[in-house]
Amino acid sequence: MKIKTALILCAGYGKRLNPLTLTTPKPLLKINEITLLENCINLIHSLGINKILINTFYLSEKIEKFIKNKKFNLEIKIINDGLSILNTGGGILNMINLSDEADFIIFNPDTVWSQKYKNYIEDMEKFYFLNKVQNILLLANENLSFDKNLKGDFNLKKNMIQKDEFNSLIYTGCQILNKGLFDTHDVANFSILNIWNELISKNKLYGFESLEDFRHLTDLNIYKQLLKNQ
Repeated sequence: MKIKTALILCAGYGKRLNPLTLTTPKPLLKINEITLLENCINLIHSLGINKILINTFYLSEKIEKFIKNKKFNLEIKIINDGLSILNTGGGILNMINLSDEADFIIFNPDTVWSQKYKNYIEDMEKFYFLNKVQNILLLANENLSFDKNLKGDFNLKKNMIQKDEFNSLIYTGCQILNKGLFDTHDVANFSILNIWNELISKNKLYGFESLEDFRHLTDLNIYKQLLKNQ
């Protein structure tokens, strides 16, 4: 891949998975005896990306210890949100401010990532650079979701994201974006949704559809069901 740096968002509280997340950060929960975070790192490594930035806040010392003990053969840097949690937008900006790169691939480790996503992500990156776009989201049809309560937020017309009555596509937790999107933002608590909505209003938010089954740790009930279906 052209992109050299991946970001993983690991700062959240994971409250919908209490009581498990009272002592274990959500990215360190396991499916098939492997943590969600390691799953995510393995996929990033398979994409040929060797530099990873991870943001932390809640139970950050546990994530730091996990990374240190695993000794991944990658350049992994942990960046704490600071005195207060920054949400998705602020957390991303805080990380990219420390990099000279212009384009980043970003993952939410809440999704059970697998190598089956690799081709979709590589094709999404090709589209991103070929069409010189600034933000593209990897989406999946709600029919492919393990959690049947998850409903689509988006609709796609020729890779352009829209919101209308036909919304059937869910954000998988993987996106590519350009640093320039944050030019008017400061590091603070704000959601990446603010930037997405701004782009949608200008017909400038792009999407790429994955046909892979979508498994996501929405809450404790879904996690228990996923464990039964390992």
